[in-house]
Amino acid sequence: MAISAAKVRSLLQRIRKKRILVVGDVMLDHYIWGNATRISPEAPVPVVEVARDTYVPGGAANVAVNCTSLGAAATLAGVIGDDSAGAHLRTELRARGVAAVPLKAEGPTIIKSRVILQHQQLCRLDREAPPEAYRLDPRAVARRLRTAVAASDAVIFSDYAKGLVSDELIAELAALARAAGCLTALDPKPKRPMHFSDLGLITPNRGEAAQLAGVDWRPGRPFPGEEICRRIHERHRVQNLVVTLSEDGLLLSREGRVLRQIPTAAREVADTSGAGDTSLAAIVLALTAGADLETAAHFANAAAGVVVGKLGTATVSPAELVAYVSQRA
Repeated sequence: MAISAAKVRSLLQRIRKKRILVVGDVMLDHYIWGNATRISPEAPVPVVEVARDTYVPGGAANVAVNCTSLGAAATLAGVIGDDSAGAHLRTELRARGVAAVPLKAEGPTIIKSRVILQHQQLCRLDREAPPEAYRLDPRAVARRLRTAVAASDAVIFSDYAKGLVSDELIAELAALARAAGCLTALDPKPKRPMHFSDLGLITPNRGEAAQLAGVDWRPGRPFPGEEICRRIHERHRVQNLVVTLSEDGLLLSREGRVLRQIPTAAREVADTSGAGDTSLAAIVLALTAGADLETAAHFANAAAGVVVGKLGTATVSPAELVAYVSQRA
């Protein structure tokens, strides 16, 4: 294993003193668990006999609960409506030790319902409004979060392209974060042109990185990592860049220069839902705890390796992380 159990324990000990502010697109992940033993006489579809329903925080909320599961203190700012999904989400956040700062917008709480049959996803049902319904005045949001930013060691922007995270919001909060001396990190979803700059860390996947760099790349082609990292730095002046490469691991870059590529740590993959949230939370926590980028990436890689072995949106505990690293030593 590229990171030792002793190093993981040391980082986890320092992480316990860190405070993280997560700002982004909040969701409630709803799982409908059941079985299907017959086909409907009304249409050629399975009849699902529901056994149980479970609810877990998703999207930016999953980033926040991954922070608390690893021992840090987390505050979450996102749109949470006065509806049943919002009530479920508030309950789940309290149970996981996340302090919520609900932001009010026109849109309802976003809920994603997944029907799971015998450990396989049958379909997903999304309830959400268009992005315009979740947009808020960036300056008003920054005023509300000024105190929370000042009290934090890092500000994470978790962008799922649902409407809250904008260039203006990133600029407002990043300026406050720099003044407070805390790390800024962004998981971008460049479905629109993005014009952020001077962040401490971004964690796009291959396709997102190519879009941010303005490089025409498609799956199946060789990934021009050096060119993409250089162009992203030229365009966005990002200090640290971690490109997630799915089964190929992580590509690490600092100030436009490729450092290295590290392989994935996953042994068994049951479900990749939320693994990116876990990786983002873990790498930010490790960086705030004093790790260099490569060590932080190995820490995050191991955390994601635990989570993808679980079904559904999940988190990793310190004990699970230490055990996972120890078994691979």
